[in-house]
Amino acid sequence: MPEHVLVPIDRSQQSRSALTFAVEEYPDATITLLHVIDVGNFSTYGTDGAIFTDEFIDQLRAHGTELLDDARSQVADRDVTTETELEIGTPAQTITEYVSTHDVDHIVMGSHGRHGVSRVLLGSVAETVTRRSPVPVTIVR
Repeated sequence: MPEHVLVPIDRSQQSRSALTFAVEEYPDATITLLHVIDVGNFSTYGTDGAIFTDEFIDQLRAHGTELLDDARSQVADRDVTTETELEIGTPAQTITEYVSTHDVDHIVMGSHGRHGVSRVLLGSVAETVTRRSPVPVTIVR
């Protein structure tokens, strides 16, 4: 059984489902909730590519912290150890780097389930993490 499980958290219901799955499947593990601020994807933040000022980065950090706090409260009634981490970078790369440097045994993450052209054009963080991860990955829809 894994001792340290990483659950990437974003605004999606899929990431919440992944957290629920991780808590149910690995109740004795430490679960780290990771939110990656993706400054390379302007559309994620509803902007057209305006320059990222320090104030804007601070707003993104506050939003990320709020997402992590909400996710942690989702499992507050469970007897599980959770930690939170907030990073800036490209999601797939940041997730796999985090795993390599923090003794993570397993990743549980949500997938948006894109198909066809949208998957080709937008890519899939879950798919990239699965291919590059040095540890097992469970994808939850």
